[in-house]
Amino acid sequence: MPSLKVISLGCSKNTVDSEVLSGNAEAAGWTLVAEDSSRPADVVVVNTCGFILDAKQESIDTVLEEVSRKHRRKRGKVVVMGCLVQRYGEQLRREIPDVDAWAGVNDLDAVLRSIFAQTGQEEEKRRKAPALDPFRRELTTPPHYAYLKVSEGCNRQCAFCAIPLIRGRHVSRKEEDIEKEARMLVERGVKELILVAQDLTYYGMDLYGERRIASLARRLCRIEGLHWLRLQYLYPHSFPEDLLEVMRSEPKVCRYVDIPLQHINTEVLRDMLRSATRDETLSLLGRLREALPDAAFRTTLITGFPTEDRERFEELKAFVAGFRFERLGVFAYSREEGTPAFSLGDPVSDEEKEARAQEIMDLQEEISLQRNRSRIGETCEVLVDRVEGEFYVGRTEYDSPEVDNEVLIRRDSADLEPGRFYPVRIVSAEAFDLYGELAEGTGTVKRYAGL
Repeated sequence: MPSLKVISLGCSKNTVDSEVLSGNAEAAGWTLVAEDSSRPADVVVVNTCGFILDAKQESIDTVLEEVSRKHRRKRGKVVVMGCLVQRYGEQLRREIPDVDAWAGVNDLDAVLRSIFAQTGQEEEKRRKAPALDPFRRELTTPPHYAYLKVSEGCNRQCAFCAIPLIRGRHVSRKEEDIEKEARMLVERGVKELILVAQDLTYYGMDLYGERRIASLARRLCRIEGLHWLRLQYLYPHSFPEDLLEVMRSEPKVCRYVDIPLQHINTEVLRDMLRSATRDETLSLLGRLREALPDAAFRTTLITGFPTEDRERFEELKAFVAGFRFERLGVFAYSREEGTPAFSLGDPVSDEEKEARAQEIMDLQEEISLQRNRSRIGETCEVLVDRVEGEFYVGRTEYDSPEVDNEVLIRRDSADLEPGRFYPVRIVSAEAFDLYGELAEGTGTVKRYAGL
């Protein structure tokens, strides 16, 4: 059978697309080769990211590496798909002519047909293979958690963001289809579902004429065997109030508020087209903290936006120091052609952008260290993700995979199994890691107590 390797770059939404593509290829008789395997494959697919400069460069470097590998081995085909192709397809075709096929976004069936064509067996494969099934996935995450995409695209016009140019307008999936996929994943052993979208709080507006993320979350919480439901990318503007009640009352919903704010200065927010002022942002955060006092808050910020001078940056820095987010990430502004902010120029040097980002992260590191130290002595519910060196590596409900804190438990102290939950007592802490030991007996597993 022909073999396929899919290299997935960028966000978790790309991960889902790659998993669907792999699952359908496998169902059609292809042999899958792991992304990190050195084994050659008949066809290599690179699913690219086109969001910001660093992501675009990583995608281009990966494509060039796979083309070079193809020439060295004198075999195999390279197919490039995804956001970078959608945005720069014609230019890429001219500059990297040795790629065998190109495809954009939102048409995985066409990508699958293109893959089949690379082996010279397209007609035979078409006869054998059914149409692409969006529910068929080959998980690339550990088998106990999975990303679940609830919509495509975005109706927001944030001045710095190219996603609407690439992915198009917001398109929600039907609730029943999302539930069907969720049940299938849980039946396969998934214990944590992570809902992802470009704008999760907008879910349902195009289909039902109202925001339905709260009712969707309640519906998914009824699935037997699901333990955690995590909500990512909660856009702050017009935040649905009924979602607060769901997050407060449903025990399966992780106490985790992922709310990308980008800035706090009113003028910068206005220029970013973020539809909120400083006061409105602070009011929303206050309501969320009051409703969810035991939640961990995560945000992302941008430094070096064209209208961010030093005074406005200091306002942002003071905001971070005052609110004390549990989790925080920072991006240096990337000027993207076609976005509303492109016309503002790029007056802040790259060095200054990075220096400001580092100032924020240095501040956040100290905040995180203080918060983590306050957790010493707690007993928390921990999901073990993997074994790494001398440690079991896990997470609490306050941590999303790959981007947040981890809990490390020495392997010589307990016999644990990845994919299972354990009560773990926190015994020491670093800025972005907790160290724990298996709690004796059942004990009392507390929710976040470090606030």
